[in-house]
Amino acid sequence: MKKTFISHPWLSLLAVLWLSLVLIAGGNALTALLTQYGGFLLLGVVGAVFANATGAGGGVVFVPFFQQLAFTPQAVIATSFAIQCCGMTAGALSWLQFYRHVKSQQPDWQLLPAVLSRCIPFGLAGLWLAQYGFDHILPHLSFSAVSSQLHIGFGLFSILLALAIMVSSKRLSSSQVRSLLTTTDKYWLGVISFLGGMVTAYLSVGIGELVAVYLIVRRYDVTMAIGSAVIISAVTVWGAIVHAAVVTEAVNWFVVLFAGAGAVIGGRLARYVVLFFSPRQVKLFFAIWVLLLGILSIL
Repeated sequence: MKKTFISHPWLSLLAVLWLSLVLIAGGNALTALLTQYGGFLLLGVVGAVFANATGAGGGVVFVPFFQQLAFTPQAVIATSFAIQCCGMTAGALSWLQFYRHVKSQQPDWQLLPAVLSRCIPFGLAGLWLAQYGFDHILPHLSFSAVSSQLHIGFGLFSILLALAIMVSSKRLSSSQVRSLLTTTDKYWLGVISFLGGMVTAYLSVGIGELVAVYLIVRRYDVTMAIGSAVIISAVTVWGAIVHAAVVTEAVNWFVVLFAGAGAVIGGRLARYVVLFFSPRQVKLFFAIWVLLLGILSIL
């Protein structure tokens, strides 16, 4: 029998585990915990839906929100990474399931493994260089050195991302879809992933957005581009979480408890959003929203 969204055993297990954690964390102050942090559940759903439906990381939603709550730059990035480990993983599993059961035999999706094998190693290399290497070789580029300018960096990146999405959306109606990854594409995907991994270390977003835009501009299947970006982002945030949780020790775990649960729900829903609306509608709405967030972040 075909499994529905709510019939997956692992989702039921996660729900039981989450409820247990909430009860343990709340203790005698359960009502206060739910009142103070319950709203983050909705934030996680919204952030993960947009992240997994467009290929952009959830940090595009979480970073400006946490900045408005006056989180420290370290807490903004660390908490965003932790939430994305929940939401992007759920989205990645959903896209992989879609690929395995629906798209694996279609020519425009058969290059998915090649895209992942090219982007993930370079992305992690760039991420870890920025997280660990720059402290020793280029201290002025380390996260601790540039974190005070997080709002400016995020704002500029968001504006450029929004413009890139708008430009790439013109390609969505093209009937010409590539099904082979060229040598040139392999080269540029490596470069983009490496740089995207570095950007992700600073902003908790970057690699998925850049890869998705590149693939769309190069006329690869848009849903394959989004699915690839989600999977790549999921692996990247897991690569980043050790630094966030152990080195900076800045994760707000109460926020993650609720926003992470919402992100799992949003990550599962996102694929259905992409398949229900047209790619152009999803991309343009997201681009406008990201543009506004970027402008507000700088102001």
